[in-house]
Amino acid sequence: MNKKEQIIEKLKENGCRITKQRLMLIDIILENDCSSCKEIYYKALKEDDRIGVATVYRMVNALEEAGAISRKNMYKIDCPEDADSHGEGCEIVLDDDTTYHLSEGNWNKVVSEGLRHCGYLKDQKIVKIKIDKIYQ
Repeated sequence: MNKKEQIIEKLKENGCRITKQRLMLIDIILENDCSSCKEIYYKALKEDDRIGVATVYRMVNALEEAGAISRKNMYKIDCPEDADSHGEGCEIVLDDDTTYHLSEGNWNKVVSEGLRHCGYLKDQKIVKIKIDKIYQ
């Protein structure tokens, strides 16, 4: 599975519809070294003059939520070629029955960002996560 296919699969897993504009934006991000949403927008505008800047921002956010890009890496695709979307990870079920299946990498990212946001994590990296009780 190539990077584009992996990204599309991750977006679908997160409930995102795959439109022609979204496919175009994925191609732009894969093919270019974009450093901002505006840069992506201007490249997209050359290909489709109907695209709006809000569409680009929403797509970048969707890619970030899916774990396909990282702001640390600017807007480069952060999805290894050998990633297995059906490997280890976790399942999160919300009270409205929305279910998210997070790969091990995405789960680590969610926990890292949460710890960082709450002030528990500075420049460290998580080495191990141990869960003592399973909530169902």
